[in-house]
Amino acid sequence: MGFIKTTEKDSNYNHLEKMNIRELLSNINNEDKTVPYAVEKAIPQIEKLVVQIVQKLKTGGRLFYLGAGTSGRLGIVDASECPPTFGVPYDLVIGIIAGGDTAIRKAVEFAEDSTTQGWEDLKSYNISDKDVVVGIAASGTTPYVIGALERCNSHNIITGCITCNDNSPLAKTAKYPIIVVVGPEFVTGSSRMKAGTAQKLVLNMLTTSTMIQLGKIKDNKMVDMQLSNNKLVDRGTKMLMNELQIDERLANKLLQKYGNVRAALNAYHHEK
Repeated sequence: MGFIKTTEKDSNYNHLEKMNIRELLSNINNEDKTVPYAVEKAIPQIEKLVVQIVQKLKTGGRLFYLGAGTSGRLGIVDASECPPTFGVPYDLVIGIIAGGDTAIRKAVEFAEDSTTQGWEDLKSYNISDKDVVVGIAASGTTPYVIGALERCNSHNIITGCITCNDNSPLAKTAKYPIIVVVGPEFVTGSSRMKAGTAQKLVLNMLTTSTMIQLGKIKDNKMVDMQLSNNKLVDRGTKMLMNELQIDERLANKLLQKYGNVRAALNAYHHEK
């Protein structure tokens, strides 16, 4: 391939089967500790992509995540958590996985090897140059993702990627690559481990920083969160109590009436 796939390098540890449970856990943890430092080195790359995402979402665009296997699942997790956390529509951040929804739970054989299906999957969402597409692939070699990003580039659609191999085909294809080199996995080639952790950290950074830039957080509070369970209703009630200096009964009444914390705050201040 003309580049070194660090995610495929031999583990730093040998004879794992001879380790006791404590040794296994400690050594896995020692490897995991290195991941945030690898992500830190990529912050300038992450920043460039966030700038593009914010610009596009402010003008009516959407953010797409595209991946296969673990990478695809991580994208879907991040996308699915945006509406309840930030109160945004479900079609603002969209996760797509090679093999379709079946692949979320079970591996779909050879789904990631198609060079054309990724673009077909994007077209089903009426993808346009208003949108941003971020390909996720630890190896940086997944044909499903690379093929889709190549077509996006030809249609003037902003492309980014999250990968864990330097100089990979995916990193060279994406206009805004994020490369987090985590080195060899504890179990050789098991990119669901450090590479998966790195991808999750970057995804958290992408959407959280974007949503804050879009005004979806007040101070440090999720004022637009959906009240989808009792814990969140209780959290919203406490936010209103603290912000407005009112008792629990009134805070809960306001929250139930207006549906979320921001609407309740605005209504209360307006009535005052």
